Amino acid sequence: MTATMEHPMTEQTGQATTSPAPREAGTRTLTLAKAVNEGLRAAMTDDDKVLLMGEDIGPLGGVFRVTDGLQAEFGESRVVDTPLAESGIVGTAIGLAMRGYRPVCEIQFDGFVFPAYDQITTQLSKIHNRTRGAVPMPVVIRIPYGGGIGAVEHHSESPEVLFAHTAGLRVVSPSTPQDAFTMIQEAIACPDPVIFFEPKGRYWTKGEVDLAAPVSADSLNKARIAREGTDITIVAYGPTVATALKTADALAAEGRSAEVVDLRALSPIDTATVVASVRKTGRCIVTHEAPVFYGVSAEIAARVTEECFYALEAPVLRVGGFHMQYPVAKLEHDYLPSVDRLLDAVDRAFAH
Repeated sequence: MTATMEHPMTEQTGQATTSPAPREAGTRTLTLAKAVNEGLRAAMTDDDKVLLMGEDIGPLGGVFRVTDGLQAEFGESRVVDTPLAESGIVGTAIGLAMRGYRPVCEIQFDGFVFPAYDQITTQLSKIHNRTRGAVPMPVVIRIPYGGGIGAVEHHSESPEVLFAHTAGLRVVSPSTPQDAFTMIQEAIACPDPVIFFEPKGRYWTKGEVDLAAPVSADSLNKARIAREGTDITIVAYGPTVATALKTADALAAEGRSAEVVDLRALSPIDTATVVASVRKTGRCIVTHEAPVFYGVSAEIAARVTEECFYALEAPVLRVGGFHMQYPVAKLEHDYLPSVDRLLDAVDRAFAH
């Protein structure tokens, strides 16, 4: 497959034998992985310029079965099983985007994205600016990330800050099935390149999904108040939102009220929602699975301190991974942020 390929819906080998099913309506209980699948299906049904690319995403449906059934429905020219070459996958997607397509690339595991890092940071992120806005780059790169699945080396990492630091890229991460369904469609519709981090440890989390939910840019730009509170703000994203909510439950039993902010987007960051929450509560904790050292939490802490200095009752605290290589599976529980570690940070915040 090359950037000069014919339209994906023309007659080619491996084409689907039937037309794609119409979009469903109504509400269903879905896992986060299935919600991404349904979001991809909806985007492909609505726009035949959308195509998927990745290793083993066809008959296998991907390692996590996120693309299960899509090749049978849309054909091999729109759900493309690629060679094991991440740089080639992204490079081809860039060429396709230049020709008017909207490619969605799957990186099989977070640790495998680095062969494509050069294409992403030196080409994909820069072309729109390099052409003074003449050439948009509607490319989505899906990356399962984070821990919690007992995986081996290179299969559990959190490299999101590397991409958030790169100008020209949008970086997002859903935490619920509903957001996974709507955000993947919003990412595909976006004219900018989007790095779409999927918390693989939460792939099997179930939730209600409105399949008729409108698609806008809201969740690519705006944080979500996952739980309202008055005493302390816990800022999280992706896999740690569930941990923050469990911490809020534990604090409620102690008579403390925690507000949980789900960032959704790491670039750009919805600073306004975070600041409004911290001005209300006076205390803030930021948590993520990635190492705290130079992590996203450092940026949040700096912005909150600048904007909320006179409202803060205590320093902004951070809870995350340690400055080390991701540990072996049996040590995950010591490395990942936990309810106990968040509660300890809350106690330190109230000690001031």
